[in-house]
Amino acid sequence: MNKQTIHYLIGGVFAFIVAMGISRFSYTVILPYMQEAFAFSRATAGFLATSNYLGYFVGAIIVGRLQIQEKRIPFLQLALVMSIVTTGLMGCTDAIFVWYVLRFISGVMSAFIFVVAASLVLDQLANSRKSHLSGIFYSGVGIGIALSALIVSPIQALFNWYGTWIALALFSSILLIFIVAFIKPIIPNTQQEPSEATVIRTSIPTSWIKWLVLAYSLEGLGYIITGTFIVSIAKESTSFQGDAVFVWFVVGIAAIPSCFIWSKLAQRWGYVKTLFIAMLLQTFGIVLPAFTTNTVTLYTSAFVFGATFMGITTVATTLAKQIVPMNSHKILGFLTAGYALGQLLGPSLAGILANYTDSYQYALIGASAVVLVGALCLIKGIKYEKVIANSL
Repeated sequence: MNKQTIHYLIGGVFAFIVAMGISRFSYTVILPYMQEAFAFSRATAGFLATSNYLGYFVGAIIVGRLQIQEKRIPFLQLALVMSIVTTGLMGCTDAIFVWYVLRFISGVMSAFIFVVAASLVLDQLANSRKSHLSGIFYSGVGIGIALSALIVSPIQALFNWYGTWIALALFSSILLIFIVAFIKPIIPNTQQEPSEATVIRTSIPTSWIKWLVLAYSLEGLGYIITGTFIVSIAKESTSFQGDAVFVWFVVGIAAIPSCFIWSKLAQRWGYVKTLFIAMLLQTFGIVLPAFTTNTVTLYTSAFVFGATFMGITTVATTLAKQIVPMNSHKILGFLTAGYALGQLLGPSLAGILANYTDSYQYALIGASAVVLVGALCLIKGIKYEKVIANSL
């Protein structure tokens, strides 16, 4: 593997730590502390999450329409700066309306970074004939989640919830220096011919991608309920023994190797079949705390959730790029928009339902059912698997 590809992988991992693990998902860990400080409701917590996911949805739509193929690197750098700024500003105000605005902008930037970084890194991996290493790249989200779970509680104990946001922004700024150093324009004569490396033959017709988008959108709607509230569920449970934040750490630890593992399984079993299995497994992880919220079930749910949610993203985006290999940022933007639309609806609906029933039980059951329906949308695509596997 050449030096440029290694640099892109490291830079991509760091970009995902900043934009997804910290800017986006650290909210899950900080949320209980903010609720303690301001005593806002579950519904408000859900609406705050939804404002971020609305931004992610808007950002995914915009980036999929932009003509930025030759300007992806400066675009990525600007989005990272904006992401870091909005993270830090969360700790500079206690006005809920301003939080809504900041989380919205942060969501837009997260979508920009996810789509553009994925496009850059996946293209580079394809050019180097190393597409099977995409799982390493996507592990950045799990690393970011695990890091936020480890450092948020100690920082919060010293500097309160607002100091935590600012400290995370400072840490992200350090990572930005490395991202700028590692993700640089590629010298043309070091690239392989795209016709040999980036265009992967597949028997799946482009018309089938609508089923992939539908399944991935339903995944976004279902998974995000656990992704938003699992720490709060653990914190509110009287039968849970231990630090609720450690539940989120388990999610991150399980997510780190999951992308690589699911990517390898996809090469062996086929991408659609692997996606189907991962979503079925996730339905179990989501619904488990609906029946009991003791220590074993919450840790099991966290592990299964962490082991599947980023693996699903890895397999789905790689599959989409195979079906539509040219102008990859556009198809990734379209796919991410569907995912983001699901995320947009999930937290608000779950927060309202949890407020009404005074429990997360029904929200979790509904989330699990949604992911199951998404998995069933993939069944027709499994017949293409043998040809896909042979083309890799």
